[in-house]
Amino acid sequence: MNKEKTAIITGSTRGIGLAIAKQLAEDGFNIVIIGTRQKETYPETFSWFEERKVPMCYIQADVSKTEDRERIVSETIKTFKSIEVLVNNAGVAPNKRKDLLEMEEESFDRLISINTKAPMFLTQLVAKEMIKQKTTNTRKIIFVTSCSTAISSISRGEYCISKAGETMVATLFADRLAKENILVHEVRPGVINTDMTSTVKEKYDEMFSSGVFPIPRWGEPEDVAGVVSALCGDKFTYTTGNYIDVDGGFHIPRL
Repeated sequence: MNKEKTAIITGSTRGIGLAIAKQLAEDGFNIVIIGTRQKETYPETFSWFEERKVPMCYIQADVSKTEDRERIVSETIKTFKSIEVLVNNAGVAPNKRKDLLEMEEESFDRLISINTKAPMFLTQLVAKEMIKQKTTNTRKIIFVTSCSTAISSISRGEYCISKAGETMVATLFADRLAKENILVHEVRPGVINTDMTSTVKEKYDEMFSSGVFPIPRWGEPEDVAGVVSALCGDKFTYTTGNYIDVDGGFHIPRL
C-alpha cells in the first residue's frame, strides 16, 4: 500500500543519494530511486528497502537526457500518483583533475550538462507536475550542491562553475515557486566520504589532521541525509531559497 507522499532522489544508488533515500524512507516517503545502470547492478541497494517493505520504484535514467527526465516524472506519477519532494542529488566530478589553464571543453560541457542543466530542467518538469496536483500541502525541492559553489579549486574549475550555476538555479526556483507553496532549499556538502572523494583521500586526511576543518573528521553521507530530512519535514515552512553548509565548519573564515 502506497503512502501519501513520494520523494524522487536522483543519483540515489550509492553515496549521499542512497543515504538520503534511506532517511526519507524512514520518514515515511514512497521512494523513487534514480540510477544510470540496470537494477540488477545494485542488489545491496534494493535489499535494504525490500527488507523494510518500503514502497519504492527504480527508474534507470540519465538525467542529462531530455527524454529520460520526462520519463522520471511520468513513471513516478504512474506508480505513486503524486510528487511531494524532489532531491536533485546526481552529480559528477571531472574524469581528470587538470589545472584551469588546461581545462578541456569536453569536460566542461559534461559537467554543466549533468550538474547544472539536468537539475534545472528536471525541476522545471517536476514543478509543473506539483502545481497540477492542486494540494494544500507544502512541497519541497532540494538541491544538493557543494562547498565548491563558493570555494575555488583550480584543478577542477568546471566542477566549481557547474555547482555555482546550480546554486543560481535553486535561487531562481525558490523565487518562482514560493507562491505555488513549493519551497526550495540548497544543501552544500563539504568533504564527504564517498566514491567521488576516494581518489584524493590522502589530501583530505592531511587537511583534517592539520586543523583546516573545525570539525576534524570526514563527513558521512548520513550527515547530509539528516539535513535533507529536516528540510523535507514540517519544521521549515516559512523559509525558502536558503542553503545549509554540511562541511564541518569549513566555510567559516578563520585567522
